[in-house]
Parts: sequence; C-alpha cells; structure tokens
Amino acid sequence: MSSKTLPPLPPIDYAYLEETLLQLLAIPSPVGLTDGVARYTAGRLEALGIPYELTRRGAIRATLRGRESRPARAIVAHLDTLGAMVRQIKPNGRLGVVPIGHWSSRFAEGGRLTIFTDSGHFRGTCLPLKTSGHAFGDEIDSQPVGWEHVEVRVDTPAHDAQDLVKAGINVGDWIAFDPQLEIQPGGYINSRYLDDKAAVAALLAACKAIKDSGRVPPVDAYPLFTITEEVGSGSSAALHGDIAEMVSLDISIAAPGQNTDEQAATICVQDMSGPFDYHLTHKLIRLASEHGIRHRRDVFRYYRSDSAAAVEAGNDIRTALIGFGADASHAQERTHRDALEALAQLTAAYILSEPVARRDRSSMGSLEGFTEQVKPEDMLVPSTPLPVPGEFLEPDGAAAAAVDAESSERM
Repeated sequence: MSSKTLPPLPPIDYAYLEETLLQLLAIPSPVGLTDGVARYTAGRLEALGIPYELTRRGAIRATLRGRESRPARAIVAHLDTLGAMVRQIKPNGRLGVVPIGHWSSRFAEGGRLTIFTDSGHFRGTCLPLKTSGHAFGDEIDSQPVGWEHVEVRVDTPAHDAQDLVKAGINVGDWIAFDPQLEIQPGGYINSRYLDDKAAVAALLAACKAIKDSGRVPPVDAYPLFTITEEVGSGSSAALHGDIAEMVSLDISIAAPGQNTDEQAATICVQDMSGPFDYHLTHKLIRLASEHGIRHRRDVFRYYRSDSAAAVEAGNDIRTALIGFGADASHAQERTHRDALEALAQLTAAYILSEPVARRDRSSMGSLEGFTEQVKPEDMLVPSTPLPVPGEFLEPDGAAAAAVDAESSERM
C-alpha cells in the first residue's frame, strides 16, 4: 500500500512528551520504590480521560477501547529504574551498597544520590574506596571495578557506624541516583533512567495523540506500565487472556556492532530470549515504512524485556520489541528528540492498525485463518541431485576394471 493512500497519523505533541519525560525523571523510582511514579502516571492517564486499573503493587493497565474487543493488544513500558540498596553500615561511617537491577558500579562512581530511610532521607555520593590522589597517589588508578569496591559517603556527620545508625540509616534502605539530566538545543537528551522513562513518555504521547484525534482503534488496546522490568518479572502481572499481541517499548542499543541509530526508532527482531513474533515484527516494519517513520532493525545479544517476562509466565501471545535509539544504556544514557518522536509515531500507528490475525480472537482454533510465513513455492530444495552410490561404487574392483576396459577400446 502506498503511503499516499494511508490516513495520516495523528500528530505527536512533542512538548507534552518532553514535559512528561522531565516530570518522570524528577520522581525517584528504583525497583521496589515505585508508588510515586505509579501515582503520577495514573494522574497523567486521568488527565487524558483514559480509564485504568492498578495491581496490588502498582502496575497499571489502561484501556483504549476499540471497535472490537478481541483480539486485544498490549503496549508496555516500565516505570521502574535501576538503583541501589544499603548492604552494610561500615565502621568508617560510610555505606556498603548492592545494586538494584543489573548495572556496573563503574557508572555509579561519582554519582550524587538520595538514601530513603524509615523516617526521611539523606543526600550522599557514591565513591571508590580510595578517592583522593593526594592521599593514595597512583593507587586510585589501579582499583578494581565492582560494587564491593565502592561506598556511599553520606552528607551527615558520621565517623563510625554508630553515627549512621543514630541518624536513622538502616541496612535495606533504598538508594536513588540523580538523573543528571541535560537537554541540548540540537535535540540530544542526556540522563540516567531514559530506560525506560523516555519510552513511558512516548507511550503517553501516543495515547494523547489518539485521544486528541478522536480516532477509535480497530481493537481494544491496553497501555501497560510495569514496575519490575529491571529485575525480570515485568509485565507478567498485568496481562489477561484477551490480549493476543504485546509490543514492548524500551531502550535500544546504539553501539559498535549494532544497527541502532540514536535518531531513529528501532524494531528489534531478536534478543537473548530468542526471536520475536515473525508476523508482529514484520507488521511493525511495514507500518514504519508506510508512514515514513525513521527506523532501524537490530538484534540484541545481552538484552531482555517485558516481552520475555510475559511469555515465560505462560502467556500465549505474539510479542515484539520497539525502542528509542540510545547510547550507553544503563550508564549515562543519551538519545535524541527524533528517536522519541519516531517511537511515539510508530506506537500510535500500531494502536490504530488492524490486528495481525483475526483468528487470534481465540487462544486455540483450527488451521483456518492461521498465519503463513514461507509459502511452499519459496521452500527451495537443492537444485543439484547427488549421484546414486551404486552407480559408481561396484564391488571387487569391477568399477576399476570397467574403466580399464573402456580405455583399451579407445586406443
């Protein structure tokens, strides 16, 4: 289908997207400390007039009603981020920490942070064990990298463990690192936690575009906002049986050896959990091409998303992964305005598109209406048949004698 014959996509309100991103980044939300960001997102949905439900722990399932209820689809982004937790109150008056989620202490070093205690909060800095060149000389350059080789210096008078205990700090207190946000006039956005707050902002912006346009999706769509993606469980708590397709929105990896671009959306074909659904993935590629949305395809080797959690929980659904191109994931992340707009556009295009297969209304069914990937005429067989061994391998040297006899006749 030519892009000229397609109805135009509703415009993305980028000012709304950026405002949402900044507000999300202002709310600390390491895994396990997500009530605040869940409340914010629920309020954002209410302002758009989109109904929603919360699970016991705060995952959100919103609803965009379609012309038909099934086969329904889900579009998921996660509200939780990386962080840390107090592991030890050390004799030197500093804190030993463990990570929340999977990230390297290399990117925690020098980070300003907040420690959330039972009665309030403290500010602090994550530092290597040896921090001053004036005290340790070249030793500061040879320290190992690892969470056991960093500690938190708390901004309170503390010379020993007892001082920190008296201040109200305990083992198990949550730690949130500052985002360190900076937006450049040229469109670059630098911050921790763009994974996945940038995708949350893009999803909300896509929902706003659809609501503002008055267009009704062909089938029910459920924007999902999960709270435990960084530790692996993610979307498994917010799905129900009517959902036949699920697209995860997440960070995409721009790095040497990858095909992702910081100024485009990425359609991931496979991650470490295996290939995504063939038909849903190619549908997203087709939508991006037809609507002129800047995109790349990619394969991620060390990556998993909410889609993996959904399938591993036993859900029989088609899954796919799209994202915003970004550099330095789980570190000082950077993306570009163009990537966020492209992701929001692709999300809106998907919500307004027809389902992959009408047969997906039911979880089980006959062969009728089942999808087809490779047609029989495309299933090529080797064009050169192998010779039959009996024709050239004869017992007792008969083959060699036949060759000798043939040679004699020619002489």
